[in-house]
Amino acid sequence: MAINLNNSNIATRENRIGSITGYVGSLKDLASQSECGSLKGCSRCFSQSSTCLSGCALNQLSGIRDVAIIHHGPAGCSVAGSSAYYMSRVMSKKRGVTSETIYVGTDMNENDTIFGSTETLRKVILEVNKRYSPKAIFVSSSCATGIIGEDIDSIVDEVRDEVAVPIVAVHCEGFKSRIWATGFDISDHAVLQEIVQPPREGVKTNKINFKNFFESARPEIIEMFKNFDLEPVFLYCNSTIEELSHLSESIATTCICGTLGNYLGNALEEKYGVPYVRSINQCGIIGFESWLREIGKVTGRSEKIEKYIKEQRAIYIPQIEEVKKELKVLQPYLEWGQVIHLRFQGY
Repeated sequence: MAINLNNSNIATRENRIGSITGYVGSLKDLASQSECGSLKGCSRCFSQSSTCLSGCALNQLSGIRDVAIIHHGPAGCSVAGSSAYYMSRVMSKKRGVTSETIYVGTDMNENDTIFGSTETLRKVILEVNKRYSPKAIFVSSSCATGIIGEDIDSIVDEVRDEVAVPIVAVHCEGFKSRIWATGFDISDHAVLQEIVQPPREGVKTNKINFKNFFESARPEIIEMFKNFDLEPVFLYCNSTIEELSHLSESIATTCICGTLGNYLGNALEEKYGVPYVRSINQCGIIGFESWLREIGKVTGRSEKIEKYIKEQRAIYIPQIEEVKKELKVLQPYLEWGQVIHLRFQGY
């Protein structure tokens, strides 16, 4: 399905890529039907221990430095503010930078859910812009605004000239999808719509967009990519609006997890020709080397990456073989819930 950046709303993962939340059948059918796009899921009437796609979307956006998140919904929706605080203040301090990202709720009441509160939203946007001077403003919907059909797009368009910074509507009603990872797509869509700019003519960089959670292993990844003359741009935790505006100029896009980054990667490739590195997850030797080789293929650095793989194998394969000797007394088995247990024998 083509990505349409002219519309602030996007298709859910169920409709866009045929994702499912439950399956009954054989592994053979699961694999074959997934490949041909005919996979159908069973309908689950009960689910627990999941999360809300709204939280996924807003947590991603709140990691961007010096922006404002305006969540148009009842006071209860502001529970997401605690995660926003962690993403902005705690993670920036850990990195050694500062972030003035703020999270604001519009505190809709019963009267608002009957008669609407777009005028209140308008006032909140203007006051937030005046008081905090954010680098960008993300105006998000909620379940309540989605149910009553609150038109946040019109309000965003009305105040665009008054705020004079990038502002975009984020449609992340929690009920719109059973797959919470749709929230990742929604945050990517918002960034692509308003923040990312077309590449500047003649600009060539060695930057590679790297989407992961919380900038995990940032020093190690930077050091590794130096071997390939690549400079990773970590998304979105501690990103700046200036950095995000130039994502279209990067040499490629990769991610730690396809679930997290496939929308951004596919969109940058479709709209701006930035290659998206498609590979299995970087788990184990095969997964890690396959990922690196795919990066080498799309960036023209295969020779450097093969040299790096050979060097790392010489260091770590002997160590792995020694560890395997210690594990010969263990027999792994898989239990329901995909939890790996090790059963000791002879002890």
